[in-house]
Amino acid sequence: MRKLFILLFAVITFHSASAQIKNIDSILAVRKMQRDSTLRAAMHADSVRIEKEFADKEKMDRMEAKVIYPLFKAGDASGVIPVAEITEAPDPNIDYKILFEITGNNPDSIIKEINYGLAEISRVINLHIAAGVPAKRIIPVIVAHAGVLHALKSNEAFQKKYKIDNPNIKIIDDLKKFGAKFIVCGQAMAFLDVKKEELLPDMKVSLTAQTVLTHYQLKGYILKQVW
Repeated sequence: MRKLFILLFAVITFHSASAQIKNIDSILAVRKMQRDSTLRAAMHADSVRIEKEFADKEKMDRMEAKVIYPLFKAGDASGVIPVAEITEAPDPNIDYKILFEITGNNPDSIIKEINYGLAEISRVINLHIAAGVPAKRIIPVIVAHAGVLHALKSNEAFQKKYKIDNPNIKIIDDLKKFGAKFIVCGQAMAFLDVKKEELLPDMKVSLTAQTVLTHYQLKGYILKQVW
């Protein structure tokens, strides 16, 4: 009787173990199907993303071949794409008083490139000139606060912070020669510990950018926030 019980127990145990193995095999098979499906989806997504990236790059290459720089060249981002058959154009007989608010500093990874905000200011002026506005009719005031103050530093001060030459000096000089006024925020200077002597020449210092922004808008300047 005892032997029969042991044999019966062994049979039950064997069938139970076999069922568990089959169950595990089934689970593993499902997991493999899920993994393979996920991998196929990821590969497809990657191929679509890569195709789109190359298509976008090809489109940009074609566009860049057409780009012109009416006055300033502050990198590719400052160019203008010519447009045929324009049916709406600005009045060339009025003054275009533009108040640029610039704040952002390039990330360290691209700190060696021209500051994005300065490039955008250059682009906006280029666009006005390309649209037929005489250069003498464009009156820019550039109000700088926050991290962009580092881009306005002298080469020596910029080197001290980033260990490279300041790539923004030429475009800043070009903008100043054009007649642009640079005004920096004293509050931002205090917060970032930027000294007046660290800044490039001809940088006006205000108590705060906020009063400069309101003051010039009340004088008829159009505010354009850059970055």
